Amino acid sequence: MKITVVGLGYVGTVAAAGLAKEGHEVLGVDIDRQRIDTLRTGKIPMYEPGLEAWVTSSLREGTLRFVHRDDFAEGIGDAAIIATGTPPTDNGSADLRQVMSAVAWVSSIGPDGLTIVMKSTIPPGAGQRIARRELRGTRIRYASNPEFLREGRAVHDWESPDRIVVGVDSNDEQSVDLIRRMYDGIDAPYLITDVTSAEMIKYASNAFLAARVSFINEIAVLCGAVGASIDTVSDGLAMDSRTGMRIHAGVGYGGSCFPKDVRALDHLALTSGANIDLLRSVIHTNNRQRLLPLHALRQRFDSVLAGTRVGVLGLAFKPETDDVRDAPSLDLIRALVDEGVDVAAFDPRAAESARSSLPPSVRLVDDVAEAADRAQALVLLTEWDHIVNADWQIVARCMTPPRLVFDGRNALDPIEMERLGFEYIGVGRGRAQNGGGGG
Repeated sequence: MKITVVGLGYVGTVAAAGLAKEGHEVLGVDIDRQRIDTLRTGKIPMYEPGLEAWVTSSLREGTLRFVHRDDFAEGIGDAAIIATGTPPTDNGSADLRQVMSAVAWVSSIGPDGLTIVMKSTIPPGAGQRIARRELRGTRIRYASNPEFLREGRAVHDWESPDRIVVGVDSNDEQSVDLIRRMYDGIDAPYLITDVTSAEMIKYASNAFLAARVSFINEIAVLCGAVGASIDTVSDGLAMDSRTGMRIHAGVGYGGSCFPKDVRALDHLALTSGANIDLLRSVIHTNNRQRLLPLHALRQRFDSVLAGTRVGVLGLAFKPETDDVRDAPSLDLIRALVDEGVDVAAFDPRAAESARSSLPPSVRLVDDVAEAADRAQALVLLTEWDHIVNADWQIVARCMTPPRLVFDGRNALDPIEMERLGFEYIGVGRGRAQNGGGGG
């Protein structure tokens, strides 16, 4: 098949490379000329394990090409995948201007029989409106095919998805058949539904996962109050087939999906007259969690943080990505700097991504020991292997008393940390002798 992918951010680059790897003829289109030039060299504008190898291989095989939209001078092909961004607006709703521009461009040059496949995350109901307004009078079909890629695991998730969701009009079997051929090399169950339900599945999935994170963080607060261990509680929940996999307590979720999608779903609920209080509670809990280290530091240093030296370990919102969008680290570091804290920060991949979003006084350093140099406290925010498996004996020698470590991901062994001379605080872990540490 010949497929055009419009929008070469995270989702679009993965989709283009994944489809090209399966032997389709893929043309990636974007309006960012620098991004196009970078991709043509085989480099990718983000960190995603395994993705660059896909791009390089497909460029070499000739199954993948990249072009600026202004230079596009050939046929769209069998399908046009829309993978442009849908950033949040000030009121939390999704900004669809990039999507609308892409759809208008495709519909203006697309042939009869073309299927537009929407991979961008757009609010439930938006696809039907797009089809009615932008595609009216054309013979172009429209399908929703939401993505469920995890940053840091996108290559695995593309090859082994839990499900492939396709939303189409009730009589559009041609688009369903096209999408099945598009994913011919991928073994996964299909869920065929209407367009709006497919869109809702994407939002509901992210909101449900965000709610699980906020729920376990609420329980962690209670564990800290009564002296229970959130680790043991999480293990107990995970053993129940009704509650699913283990969820880790910590400083909350971030990234490009959960925060904006939960806010967008909350906005949709409000404007639809279906107010969902749970979503607002999820948002509130997540906002609170990311400042837990600040409160712990205030308590330990008697509310006087000015002049304190603190090392922040991890800037990305999770390991194996350089994405700092809506990362807890940004809010925490800004709050620390506002209180006069001298902050040094380390992340093995996300330092450059974060630089423009951080106060200029923050020092970006090259390793854990440098972040710990003469620091009274460390805050672990991203559980990179580089950080969790650091030589903590050396780290302890680099620090000055009280050698406080706030483990915002419950990734360290509290008993071992205390043995090495640290004051350890986890999130809801109870007392060290119960398998936790701090609280």
